[in-house]
Amino acid sequence: MQQLHCSASEQHARTFTPERSVFDVRIRQTALVLGSRQTPDLVDADACARGNIEVVRRRSGGGVVFLEPGEHVWLDIVIPRTDELWVDDVSTSMWWLGEVWVRALAEVGIDGAQVHRGALLNDSWGDLVCFAGVGPGEVTVSATGSKVVGISQRRTRDYASFQCTVFHKWAPEQFAPLLRVLPGAPSQIEERVTAITASTDAVVNAVVKQLQSSPLLP
Repeated sequence: MQQLHCSASEQHARTFTPERSVFDVRIRQTALVLGSRQTPDLVDADACARGNIEVVRRRSGGGVVFLEPGEHVWLDIVIPRTDELWVDDVSTSMWWLGEVWVRALAEVGIDGAQVHRGALLNDSWGDLVCFAGVGPGEVTVSATGSKVVGISQRRTRDYASFQCTVFHKWAPEQFAPLLRVLPGAPSQIEERVTAITASTDAVVNAVVKQLQSSPLLP
């Protein structure tokens, strides 16, 4: 496992070596990250500039993700195409990783998490904001259905990288003013996400432990 201190733009531009690897990403600057299909006209560039917020577009799909230093966990997990964990079916290709997260969350005090194995759960909010929807392989809290782990995937001919995010703080009213058009009031998505109180180090260590203890992983 390698810990990286960088900007969100630097990490999203990174090209990985096609081998099993884990990157613990600690960003230096607040960032508003757009999905690969989203366009900059969604963003109030002046508001971002005033707040010294970096605007980035990632190579994987999904909606906007707002990241503040110290307020989230970001892990990039890479497997080569030749790996036994590789699954051609994109709709099921993240299930194994979701299970890793379920076990890791139990270690840091979050019980009852489960992997979403159904179809994409989405609406106009989910189209705009990544954590407002739930995709296959992502992790929810079973008691509330709220999302706790977001995972986006980038696949090349050589490898797949899984960008995993967990929030320590979820505050839609904070990033909503950075977006030009909203489907409704930010309060509508406050209950869609479970933020965790465990430290970043504790979460990272729990995930790495689970990856190492899995019979399929080194």
